[in-house]
Amino acid sequence: MASPAAARALLRDLALRPRLLAARSQAVHLTPRRWLNLQEYQSKKLMADNGVKVQRFFVVDTANEAQEAAKKLNAKEIVLKAQILAGGRGKGVFSSGLKGGVHLTKDPKVVGQLAKQMIGYNLTTKQTPKEGVKVNKVMVAEALDISRETYFAILMDRSCNGPVLVGSPQGGMDIEEVAASSPELIFKEQIDIMEGIKDSQAQRMAENLGFRGHLKNQAADEIKKLYNLFLKIDATQVEVNPFGETPEGQVVCFDAKINFDDNAEFRQKDIFAMDDGSENEPIENEAAKYDLKYIGLDGNIACFVNGAGLAMATCDIIFLNGGKPANFLDLGGGVQESQVYQAFKLLTADPKVEAILVNIFGGIVNCAIIANGITKACRELELKVPLVVRLEGTNVHEAQRILSSSGLPITSAVDLEDAAKKAVASVAKK
Repeated sequence: MASPAAARALLRDLALRPRLLAARSQAVHLTPRRWLNLQEYQSKKLMADNGVKVQRFFVVDTANEAQEAAKKLNAKEIVLKAQILAGGRGKGVFSSGLKGGVHLTKDPKVVGQLAKQMIGYNLTTKQTPKEGVKVNKVMVAEALDISRETYFAILMDRSCNGPVLVGSPQGGMDIEEVAASSPELIFKEQIDIMEGIKDSQAQRMAENLGFRGHLKNQAADEIKKLYNLFLKIDATQVEVNPFGETPEGQVVCFDAKINFDDNAEFRQKDIFAMDDGSENEPIENEAAKYDLKYIGLDGNIACFVNGAGLAMATCDIIFLNGGKPANFLDLGGGVQESQVYQAFKLLTADPKVEAILVNIFGGIVNCAIIANGITKACRELELKVPLVVRLEGTNVHEAQRILSSSGLPITSAVDLEDAAKKAVASVAKK
């Protein structure tokens, strides 16, 4: 059993989803990719294809297909679930007027009518934009009664140097809440990545989750299948909540979330091809083409940085100096001059942007490459807004020479505080 302190630390890691795992060394560096998000039905299909027990289901994109799916299922009760990435679907509202993105019915004849009010309409939940997200697909599934809900997850844990199983007999709710109120109900099993999961570990976790008799063996078997899936698809996390049992004596994975190591895209092409990007902002998809991460905000100072931590620090210090960041644009490592140019194109295309703050720390990144990209972008895009640049690290003196000799109206800064003050002041002058 995990100690209360260990449980809280582990659950803090669980809360940081999706997590970025990037390996960096002097010999090799990897450019982190855009996080992969799969719809619920895609995650369930991956599990079903690998022998994990899930509900029977069909995925449809028309009302007629939904009606046919209901007939094929021939189930006592059917559940329709709108397929969007946002949470809170059950309490959402459609632009058609239908309330709820999840519907249960024992009458298969109404499935088509329900689907008709879902497909093609926007669903608004607590996690979507105000206008909601358009629903293009609906999952029509066999509804199973759940007699007991538990929580189970597998994740890469740095403190354990490998995979760890995490479980709780209290499922169907936020695991962070369980960790905070009842840490003694959080159980943990470290897995030796070289040896793999042992039968004794799977059995012990199943018992800790409260499975008894033949259900204990069933649960242990599902746990081993989930672990094998975790390794096979280069996942960083497989979370099943609830991992439940039915009155008929079946152990079923009712809902799942899978996170992937984006640096494994080269060997998981089929999985990464499932991400159609339809729910992303167009600018995010455009940024992803050039291995850039872009998150839009509501301010007027564009932030152009390398590394998520530096991006957050830059946003914070802009706020502290009375400004508002317009975005979060992360170059990552291994950046090329062409990426810098494309980044500027994205930033300048936003009509809200009234100034650009470049804040680069050159560890892996060569500051001279950044400087060349900046000068090229300024000339070719005929930059019209103030530009403040703070560079530090690898080849910084050459970078400063490139900028100063360019003849362009670029304001240099000695540190992040100086850069933020100058960026905020440039907007205030307008």
